[in-house]
Amino acid sequence: MNRKATIIISMQAFLIILLFWFLVFYGKDEYESAASNGEAGIESRSLVAANKSSDKGAATLMLTLAAQQQSGIKTSPLVSTQYQASTASFANVEAIDGLLEQRTRYLAALAEGQVLRSALIHQQQTVKRMRALNQDDKNVSDRALQEAEAAMQAEQTKLNANHTLAQGLYDSMQQQWGATLAKWAAQTSSQPQLNALLQYKEVLIKVSLPFDVNPNPKSLLQIGQIGGQSLAKARFVSSAPQADSTIQGKTYFYIAPANNLRTGMRVSASLESQSRMSNGVIVPHEAVVWYANQAWVYQKLPAGQAGNDKFIRRLISTDVEIESPAISGWFNTIGFVAGDLLVTKGAQLLLSEELKYQITNENDD
Repeated sequence: MNRKATIIISMQAFLIILLFWFLVFYGKDEYESAASNGEAGIESRSLVAANKSSDKGAATLMLTLAAQQQSGIKTSPLVSTQYQASTASFANVEAIDGLLEQRTRYLAALAEGQVLRSALIHQQQTVKRMRALNQDDKNVSDRALQEAEAAMQAEQTKLNANHTLAQGLYDSMQQQWGATLAKWAAQTSSQPQLNALLQYKEVLIKVSLPFDVNPNPKSLLQIGQIGGQSLAKARFVSSAPQADSTIQGKTYFYIAPANNLRTGMRVSASLESQSRMSNGVIVPHEAVVWYANQAWVYQKLPAGQAGNDKFIRRLISTDVEIESPAISGWFNTIGFVAGDLLVTKGAQLLLSEELKYQITNENDD
């Protein structure tokens, strides 16, 4: 009985194995057939066309109008614009308490000088009077005259020392704040520019500029948050004698309205260059695709065939970026003109299609 059961179980196992191999054999053919049918179903013709040297691009794709509509590809014409290069740097809102302290000491020295000068004039008149009396029958003794002359010399010495002190304070202001600010601070009469600083209507800005940049005193300095919005426009004052400890370059003083600025702030600064305006176009950000660490755009051109357009992938310059409420993008002076149509929606799709067929061709090899 056990033997019969063993035979039956062995036959059943054999039949199961046989059926499994039949299933695998026939299933393989059906799977390959379905896969080939699926590939045929999704196969589409290559959009990549022959790239001519006259196209001035890295690759060319050919799309029908229907394909463009299905893919949602949209284009926008380039608009001409003018751009003047600017120098970007950083600046500090300077505290002027040091200037005020030096000004106070300088004005105090001037006031003391006025007192000493008055005392000297009085002593000179006394000596003159006593000398006349001494010469008139010795109405004043020689000793008294000598004492008066000594007192006059002492007053002269004090006045000379005061003049030296005042000149030293003025020179110190020039060394730290420059000739213009020192001149403002040295005036005993009211100075509108200095008063605006004292009353915190305006603030003093010190900016560092590259060594090859010489600012035009008539040009304004654009002040803004670092990486943020614009805050104010500053007027030129003078060169600054002391350098910035964090940035190498030539330093200059500017004055700006104090509305959004506070002492000690670190801000960005942009100075328009003295070069002529450049003509070009702005390539909008949405038209740019990045590939191989370079910026590319797809330019739409007529293909010369009814119902078709060609899209050429072209390299753009990213040296100058312009941000404005109207349009933001990359300023280009060569390679494009106003009216050129660039893909602003669907450029990434075109790049994917281009690369997909490149990979397919490599695999075929």
